[in-house]
Amino acid sequence: MPVFVILDIMLPGIDGWDICRTLRKVSDVPILMLTAREEEIDRVMGLALGADDYVVKPFSIRELVERVKAILRRARTVVSQPSGEISSFGGLVLDPVKHTVTLSGRRLTLTSFEYKLLQALMNSPGRLFSREELLDICYQDGIEVVDRVIDVHIGKLRQKIEADPSRPQYILTVRGYGYRFNDGSEL
Repeated sequence: MPVFVILDIMLPGIDGWDICRTLRKVSDVPILMLTAREEEIDRVMGLALGADDYVVKPFSIRELVERVKAILRRARTVVSQPSGEISSFGGLVLDPVKHTVTLSGRRLTLTSFEYKLLQALMNSPGRLFSREELLDICYQDGIEVVDRVIDVHIGKLRQKIEADPSRPQYILTVRGYGYRFNDGSEL
């Protein structure tokens, strides 16, 4: 199943309306309709059928990219909301109700960014997050920053939670991609 669909309405053989309708019956994959049909009724119909956004040709590539990012950000926000359940691994415990992190019973002081970052990683142990995904989770208000800022925050977070930050046990690096929280398979 795709993770994102950019769909034109005027396709040969089958129209985009039918594809959107069919996709919505089986999936909640984000859909952006990209078409030359600019009438209000077309936009309303596309959104009513389940499209997340509707862009009319001609369009700006930058605007299209930002619209895709916004849709993905909203989709990830739903997935990444805290469940209220305590996450723990080894001696590291994150309590979203109390908004606290402890390591071997000692309370840690984290910045709000570090807390969000750790929470996202701990809520999905073993899941590989790209730097951009982590930025979207931590900067939900649309602030544009360089993706390498994540590396700096991961470094600071490791200083606080790892016994030896140069040989991390909790937050693991996947070179060239991003980070994941140890699900126990690395022990």
